Amino acid sequence: MKKVYNVAIIGLGQIGSYLYRELLIKKKEIQKKTGKIINIVAISAKNKNKKRKFKINKKIFYTNPLKIISDNKVDIIFECIGLSDGISKKIVEKAINNRIHVITPNKALIAKHGESLSNLAIKNKVNLEFEASVGGGIPILRTIKEGLATNKIHKIYGILNGTCNYILTEMEKTGDTFKSILKKAQILGYAEPGNPKLDLNGYDTLAKVKILSALAFNKKISKSNCLMEGIENIESKDFDMANQLNLRIKLLGITEIVNNRLFERVHPCLVKKNTYIANVNGVMNAVILEGMPVGESVLQGEGAGPGPTSSALMSDFLSILRGNIKYPFSLPNEVREEVKIYDDANYENSLYLRFEVKDKPGVLSQITKNLAQNSISIQRVIQVPDARRKTASIVIITHQTKQKNSNKSLKTLGKNINMLKKPVLIRLF
Repeated sequence: MKKVYNVAIIGLGQIGSYLYRELLIKKKEIQKKTGKIINIVAISAKNKNKKRKFKINKKIFYTNPLKIISDNKVDIIFECIGLSDGISKKIVEKAINNRIHVITPNKALIAKHGESLSNLAIKNKVNLEFEASVGGGIPILRTIKEGLATNKIHKIYGILNGTCNYILTEMEKTGDTFKSILKKAQILGYAEPGNPKLDLNGYDTLAKVKILSALAFNKKISKSNCLMEGIENIESKDFDMANQLNLRIKLLGITEIVNNRLFERVHPCLVKKNTYIANVNGVMNAVILEGMPVGESVLQGEGAGPGPTSSALMSDFLSILRGNIKYPFSLPNEVREEVKIYDDANYENSLYLRFEVKDKPGVLSQITKNLAQNSISIQRVIQVPDARRKTASIVIITHQTKQKNSNKSLKTLGKNINMLKKPVLIRLF
């Protein structure tokens, strides 16, 4: 068995840079725990001369990361670029085909190409490890693969994006606007400084949900267009209303088996303040698994930032050094079933609906009439007028109704001349 492992890191952003320092600092500790000596033989990033918090060894720097695979006898590559396609995919494919183990935090890549990359890894008898792709430092994937290996899991839900959770927490606590809190999150490094859209619109969370589904239910990764909504349209007044109702707003990722079909979705939810998930705040992530015979299991930890992500990357690294060669999705790919998808048109929820309208007679009755025509029953109505602007906020809590009914209703109401902006919908969970 090998005693010395050559390592390459591709991508020196926040995560790659933090990981590089960790590997340098912890060489002796790694050797003590695994009996293996590690050498960092190659690193790569877009800009060799970029100012960084640490001094890089320019002798091992590669401008073209693909040359690392050709030029070096590398045993393990960390892919920390983060693209779903392009250079990220090329690197991982080329590394696996050259029988190099790959470790990545790249949830977009795994959610999109996990099946083909898993097949390659199994064929070449190397590891494709992606613990860091879901939940930051929470060992959720390893828990499913190993700790709960004999359990039949039927539902997973939780807070899977630290950026969104931080923004929602701060909006509730301070009463500040979405834009203001987003800027603060960017300064603190919780949100991308350039374009944080993939965090905010639910895409990041949905990629993680797809990975969790594949592992938990022993299914192929779903390719369906799942229900995905982000937090961009939530305003301070929604938190005021939620507080009156003793509720809290959270962005949840949810996956479950319903009538033998896979139902994945990501959207804001109103949750009761006395529940566990309602009290997971800031950049924290939390995942709740429901299965048999274990019942309900809860894992919580930091989900944003280079530290927690690096922790998960190191966990995968030590697993490989200890000789744990295993299937990327726990089972041989031919055993994992094709996915049958649940029709989300039949998804039932009580709804929070907020309408910003002109404050004039008959507007409320127009809304309630439309809801009734679409078989949506009203549980509660709250009306907050703004006399100065001659506008009003109308909040309606409904009884349980199907997704197709609410879609039809809101499509019509959105065209009403008395509507000042698009209606806001938040599901009760």
